[in-house]
Amino acid sequence: MLPLLKTLSNGQIHTFGLIVEKLAEEFSLTESEIEELLPSGRYPVFRNRVGWARTYMIKAKLIEAPAKAQLKITLRGLNTLKEKPLNISSKYLQKFDEFKKFKNKSRDVSQSIIDSETKNLPETPQERIEVAIQEIKQALVQEILEQIRKCSPKFFERLVVDVLVAMGYGGNFKDAARVVGKSHDGGIDGVIKEDRLGLDSIYIQAKRWEKPVPSDEIQRFLGALDTVRGKKGVFITTGKFSKPARDMVHSTGDKKVVLIDGEELSELMIELDIGIGAKDLYAVKEIKSEYFIDS
Repeated sequence: MLPLLKTLSNGQIHTFGLIVEKLAEEFSLTESEIEELLPSGRYPVFRNRVGWARTYMIKAKLIEAPAKAQLKITLRGLNTLKEKPLNISSKYLQKFDEFKKFKNKSRDVSQSIIDSETKNLPETPQERIEVAIQEIKQALVQEILEQIRKCSPKFFERLVVDVLVAMGYGGNFKDAARVVGKSHDGGIDGVIKEDRLGLDSIYIQAKRWEKPVPSDEIQRFLGALDTVRGKKGVFITTGKFSKPARDMVHSTGDKKVVLIDGEELSELMIELDIGIGAKDLYAVKEIKSEYFIDS
C-alpha cells in the first residue's frame, strides 16, 4: 500500500492500469510473476493485490476514485506520506475511523470469527473463507453506493424501480416505471402495486441524500400518506436515517413504513443481482460418505 500511495504523491489522477504497471516495475516483477493467476485461474494475483490495496486506502480516505478506474491521492494521503511511515498495513489503517468501521462491518457476521492480524487466535479454513466473503461483500456494498451517488436522479429513479420489481412489487418494470419517479403530492414520489393484481398500494419516497435523513422528513412522508389515505410506504435514500427518524416509524399507528438506507439498498442489489455479477466462483467440497461403503 505504501508504494501505491507514493506513486500517487504528485497529486495527479492516475488510471488503475497504469498504477499496476508502475508497481510491477517498482517490485521488479518478471512477466510470469505479473501473469500468475489466483487459484480460480481467472484473475492475476498481483493485479488482485493492487486492487485490494486500492480498496483499503479508499476506505481509509488516503486516496479517492474520481471516476471509474481512476485514482488520486487525498490531503490525508499526502499528510500520511509526510509522516514517512515504514510501511502501510491493514493494522496501520486502523488509526482511521472510516477504515475501522469498514473492517468491523466485515467481522459482524460472527463474534466467533477473529481477525488473525490483530488477535493471534486460531481460525479454521472455513472461518477464514467466511471472513473473506464478508469483507468482499462489504467492499462491494460501499463501491455500489459510491457509484449510485455519482449517478443522475433519473438513474436513481430507474434503480428504485429495478429493485422493487425484482422484489416482486409493481407487476412489471413498465407498469412500475409509469408511477415511480413521477411528481406526486406532499412528499410522495410514486405509488406502486403491492402485487400483480394491485390489491393494495405502496407509496414511495426516494431521496439521494449524503447526510442522515432527519425525523421531520419522515413526518412529512407520514403526513402525505394520511392525505392519500395510504397504509404502506417505503422511504429509500442513498444516505442514512437518523435515530429519531428510525424511531418515528415504530409509532405510526395503523401505517406500515419501511426505511431503506444506502447500504441496505446496495445489499438488496447484491442479493437480487442488479448491476452486479459473479466475478469468481469457489466450491468448497466435502467427502461423500456413501461412496466409501464397502459392501
